[in-house]
Amino acid sequence: MKHRRIPQRRAVLAGAGALALATTATLSLASANAADGPAVKQLTPAAATALASQLSGHAAGSYYDARAKKLVVNVVDRKAADAVRAKGAEARMVRHSLAQLDAARATLKQRATIPGTAWAMDPRANKVVVTADRTVSGAKLDKLNKVVKSLGSKAELRRTAAKFTPFIAGGDAIWGSSSRCSLGFNVTKGGQPYFLTAGHCGNAVKSWSDKQGGQEIAGTEDSKFPGNDYAIAKYTADTAHPSEVNTYGGAPQKITKAAEATVGQKVKRSGSTTHVHDGTVKALDASVNYQEGTVEGLIQTDVCAEPGDSGGALYDGESALGLTSGGSGNCSSGGETYFQPVPAALKAVGAQIG
Repeated sequence: MKHRRIPQRRAVLAGAGALALATTATLSLASANAADGPAVKQLTPAAATALASQLSGHAAGSYYDARAKKLVVNVVDRKAADAVRAKGAEARMVRHSLAQLDAARATLKQRATIPGTAWAMDPRANKVVVTADRTVSGAKLDKLNKVVKSLGSKAELRRTAAKFTPFIAGGDAIWGSSSRCSLGFNVTKGGQPYFLTAGHCGNAVKSWSDKQGGQEIAGTEDSKFPGNDYAIAKYTADTAHPSEVNTYGGAPQKITKAAEATVGQKVKRSGSTTHVHDGTVKALDASVNYQEGTVEGLIQTDVCAEPGDSGGALYDGESALGLTSGGSGNCSSGGETYFQPVPAALKAVGAQIG
């Protein structure tokens, strides 16, 4: 099938999960005394991601310094610092190992999975940051405080006045009989055309149209929410499905591959309500406890979003990174948004970008 641009009405997505997440501040930690060694390389975000993967056995988390174009890798001993420097990254001595922070996350999951909470490991702060929304009060808040305090300096509790609420709302998007969402990325599976969107959208809609009350263009084949937040739908009509993102006024952004995000990476999000906004990846492998259940493995960013942007595309250049799951705030005062990683979704459904 010929790939071409869809003018105006294109599957770009939005059916949004609104979670309220507090602004993440960072805590300065002392860097290791720099020993003589190889110079730190200037890296693209993609190169930093690849290097971070190579150094994962030595790291207690890592992040990309976009201004200096370098990868900063947290370490807990000099041997690991030497290994990091030998690869051309900057080593930063921190107090808590990745194993300790993972254990703290496991404790939170076991003892504090309370609707209205979220947590993620902040590599700059070298701790797990826990956020509780306004619905967490009384005995639930007391329980959460107790668990976080038991983790000592490995965790910190923050509050937000908003509420974690997944929802589906409007925009220039894709429609079901009673709901509207946005398409994230066009993909192929078994040589056939499909698209990815948010799982909470796929749970609600089985037959998709490109206009309200229109003829079906695609049908949901599989959706996962909670746990994950992705869905795949197969095109059932002769509808154009270019591998690109609508930039709302500019040239469409071509998408050629899926990639993992890196903390510190500069990214863009396209959604049908608020169109294109940019920001930075703040954390990976984040967990959010919706009223409907927990979603894990998310990308946390400071990119703003609003109702109707859910399922939208998170990308960096030609790389597909995530699908909008939900967020807090708005694009007037700012906010934070969480995304389902695209590589994990593609692997789960057996599809490829294209």
